[in-house]
Amino acid sequence: MAERLAKAHYSPALFDLARDITGGLPIKLVELWIESEQSSDAALRLLKEHKVLGYTVVSDSAGLTRLTRQKGLMEILALIDRPKQIVYGHGTAIGGEGVGIWAADNTQMLYPPSTGADVLLSSLLTVQDEIARRCRVQIGLGAHFGEFYRLAGGLYGGEANAIEEITENDTEAGEILVSQTVVDQLPDGHTFTLTRKDGEHPAIGAMYRVLDGPRLNDVQPVGGHYPIPYSEVFYTGLVAYAERLDDAAAFGRRLADRHLRDSTVVLVEHHAHPAHAAQPAHRAHPAHAARPARDHEASLLNELALSALMKDTGLRHLPEDGASEVKVSGRLGIYLFDDPTAAVGFARKVRGDLEERQITCRIGIDAGPVLVSGLPGGGTDIAGMPVNIASKMAQDMGRPGRIYLSEALREHADPAHFSPVHFTVSGVQMTAFEG
Repeated sequence: MAERLAKAHYSPALFDLARDITGGLPIKLVELWIESEQSSDAALRLLKEHKVLGYTVVSDSAGLTRLTRQKGLMEILALIDRPKQIVYGHGTAIGGEGVGIWAADNTQMLYPPSTGADVLLSSLLTVQDEIARRCRVQIGLGAHFGEFYRLAGGLYGGEANAIEEITENDTEAGEILVSQTVVDQLPDGHTFTLTRKDGEHPAIGAMYRVLDGPRLNDVQPVGGHYPIPYSEVFYTGLVAYAERLDDAAAFGRRLADRHLRDSTVVLVEHHAHPAHAAQPAHRAHPAHAARPARDHEASLLNELALSALMKDTGLRHLPEDGASEVKVSGRLGIYLFDDPTAAVGFARKVRGDLEERQITCRIGIDAGPVLVSGLPGGGTDIAGMPVNIASKMAQDMGRPGRIYLSEALREHADPAHFSPVHFTVSGVQMTAFEG
């Protein structure tokens, strides 16, 4: 394949899909990018209207991997709901807004540049106090002030990716990490206690722990739903269950029986071959195709174009019956199957097709009860232990170009093609089959 992605590499119907089918993938922007010269100037021109400046604050739960081994899905969803409510209620009270769909245990808020950094830090300290007092699941928070691109409801770009990565990998329960740019916005004479972490992130620089400071105890949280990844009917039941969690086992079982389904989950994460990576810009003769520029904007659009190609590949290989795409967002694609054998066959076909197009991927497959919900703005989302296990096998320990089957798929792990591997993630020992 040529270095430059072209519209001919995609199925013609892909760019006619409605937004509720494409979900978190800005398919029309991808179409404009691959029809352009894919230069630095083109990337800046296409993304200009999507640029936003402000603070982004993201969260990640601590110790959830171990907890999912001890409790059922309904109880886990109820336990992670209250921290999300607290983050949203306090965040919107000072002018923030929820970004994206808050699937699993993660949250993301966006605050305008006019927000005082001291007000933001006081709010985050108040949030952590409230979560420590009221919740069984604790979270880490990460904040950064910078420029982002708002696309299909989410925040994209190197700085957005960096603070999400730091929060997920480097924060502990009750911790608040803020970047140098947030610290730079603090007024002179502030009374926050900060300590700098060792090292620097290449995209956003130094990070600081917020150890103490004034709270916003006089600010009342705003009501209303955070961006829920559920139907209203299910969420109403989940909130009722959460309010009486200690004595509502029967209610939780009824909720699970009504909304959960046993399925096989296939999670695919793509990685570009070097041929598709952003290259240095150069002046080319008009007869020759221009190479993509080496900059954040071109890299972002190239990633989205590859995600669209992965979506197209998945849709072409999905069986007509007993299988469905849940979503393709960022580098991830998630698919559901009734039959585990069909799921493994699908994974092999997708891997082979992507490799022919010089795109590597790693795939995790697990089976069990999951919750699949239609989203208010269109599209679907998913929650459940099989998604977590598939993610940990593929994303946390998987090697590029490999497929990983969980122990639930043991009977499908043909010894001629799959070998057992053992690993530990978040303190939990796991066995998978690599092929």
